Amino acid sequence: MTNHTAPRRLCLMGAGILLMATSSLVWAQSDKPLRLIVPLTTGSTVDTVARSLSNPLAQASGHPVVVENLPGAGGMTGTAQMVRAPKDGLTLALTSSNHVINPGIYKKPLFDALKDITPITVVGTVPLVLVVSPSVPAKNAQELIALLKARKGEMNIGSAGNGSVLHLAAELFASEAGVDITHVPYKGTGPLVTDLLGGQVQAGFVSVTAAAPHIKAGKLRAIGTSTKQRSAVLPDVPTLAESGLPNYAFDAWLAVIGPADLPKATVDKLFQDVKKAVSSTEVQQAFAAQGIATIVSTPEQTVGFFKAELDKHLALVKKSGATAD
Repeated sequence: MTNHTAPRRLCLMGAGILLMATSSLVWAQSDKPLRLIVPLTTGSTVDTVARSLSNPLAQASGHPVVVENLPGAGGMTGTAQMVRAPKDGLTLALTSSNHVINPGIYKKPLFDALKDITPITVVGTVPLVLVVSPSVPAKNAQELIALLKARKGEMNIGSAGNGSVLHLAAELFASEAGVDITHVPYKGTGPLVTDLLGGQVQAGFVSVTAAAPHIKAGKLRAIGTSTKQRSAVLPDVPTLAESGLPNYAFDAWLAVIGPADLPKATVDKLFQDVKKAVSSTEVQQAFAAQGIATIVSTPEQTVGFFKAELDKHLALVKKSGATAD
């Protein structure tokens, strides 16, 4: 009698292996929408970038892309929904530097900033610029540092809020320059810029696009930009690293992330799709308008980046004493 059991078993095993190999790519063949969560408000830089990404990403992935704003708790509320989503590659989040700041300023974060996500790619960085009110006599970083030392406690540096990117950029400046700062937190960048223009606060870090019109009009004076390379928006303004603070480097960033434990094949496909979308004319024009420098890191590079950024920001938060609770 012929034994058909072994061939049948081999067929079943082969089918199982094929199913495992293709299951992580099923999402790429379906017509289900790709949900891109923005954990911040409509109109924010992150929101603007997400909406510029949506059409090119839809073309690259073959899925309609739905941008969904879920603000709250510095970005944790929306990201927490992404963390709990199915691991099918159809729910992602476009997050920012807040992702690695929140664990330091919230006593009870809603999730683990590293263990509960799969980093896909960093898509860009947002250069900041240190500006002063025209009433401040300093014209460069070294003059400002000398002034801060001479007028200890008399000069204020404002930010968009305790633990914000702008606050931590100022804390890193103080640390590298060896000065003490008197921090004044505002509820957002708008009120901060208003008081910088009015002279109620003497200095502060602001995104280059928010500051550029006022710098060009002579209403604010640029001291230095935060990134290692000069900003294309303010090419004549030196970096702080060029200005006597060689170790200073700080920029806000934007990254695409998914839930933890996404299959490698899915991560690789998502990376290629996002990379293609970012290279599109539509996205490049949107980035240029926001002063964003394009960076498309591989998933492996992005994992290391997130770890390093978390350590960096936790140290800055600890030094600043900032808290959101």
